[in-house]
Amino acid sequence: MQGCDKYGIIISQAKGGDIMASEAKKLALLRILEILQRNTDEAHPLTHNEIADMLLKNYGIEIERKAVGRNISLLLEADYDIVTTKRGVYLNERKYEPSEVRMLIDGVLSSQHIGVKHSRDLIERLAGEENKYFRKNIKHIHAVNDFNKGDNAEVFYSIDVVHEAIENGKMVEYDYNKYGADKKLHKTSFQRISPYQLILHNQRYYLMGYSSYWGHMTYHRLDRITNMIVSPRGAVPISEIEGFEDGINYKNLTTAMPYMFSDKPETIEMLAVDWILDQVIDWFGKNIRIDKTETENIYKITFKSSPTAMLFWAMQYTNECEVIKPIALRERIRETINKAKEKYE
Repeated sequence: MQGCDKYGIIISQAKGGDIMASEAKKLALLRILEILQRNTDEAHPLTHNEIADMLLKNYGIEIERKAVGRNISLLLEADYDIVTTKRGVYLNERKYEPSEVRMLIDGVLSSQHIGVKHSRDLIERLAGEENKYFRKNIKHIHAVNDFNKGDNAEVFYSIDVVHEAIENGKMVEYDYNKYGADKKLHKTSFQRISPYQLILHNQRYYLMGYSSYWGHMTYHRLDRITNMIVSPRGAVPISEIEGFEDGINYKNLTTAMPYMFSDKPETIEMLAVDWILDQVIDWFGKNIRIDKTETENIYKITFKSSPTAMLFWAMQYTNECEVIKPIALRERIRETINKAKEKYE
């Protein structure tokens, strides 16, 4: 025998019916919220009848149309942003805006240190925060293999090890690797460093740490690191490192290193044509000095950068820029150009 409770839940009147009614009432409220989250937005509202049909079809909960309205009222009282229109109701409140989720997904796709399998899993979880209509618009979920993804499965494990070491003031030990002609990673060195920070630069993670062996700061690609462990040795405090007595200036650090080389940044002076100023600011930031020269469309630019990084950067724009200082860097660029010229003569 069946009947309806005051919430419109159709229940059995057999023994235990009161318990079933209580459970069904709680479930109906939760399932209605779930239906609204997964199946509605401003362009796709649902009527009370459609919600009742979904409850029965998807969850086996039979409910009257009027009871749907009462449950929605309860959700409104609980501060859920549910909008009622002539066409039906929809959930207007989202954990993230669709555009924000798309940006997060694009970030996963473009990240070269997140492997294909992990990327797919993260994207599925992010897309799961949205309704079914959003998922239809994410065609690139199935195109992860088209991106240049790394294949080092230890990256996320290494992140945890680094955090543990920093938290406990310990060094880390690991193997550093490079790709060979067989397209596989091969060990090139053993490293023991004092870790200070993970830096995301040009879509890649770098471990910033001090090498007591080499006597300077190092920046190692996290996706080139394997077999990392926390060392029993205590880390060197960053305040004891020359140039970092006051800690890390992240803004200056990233702009001074368009490529993550370990040499100390120096003051760079160069001449550049006006149209390349956009590229200079993109790579070195706005913390630079730009002065006009007597030559039309030529500017003198002064900023801090790693000399080795500047060498590689300047080689890309040999026709558009000329490094003036430091003299040693100018000589390195001249020698590099001469060697390149010999190869093509």
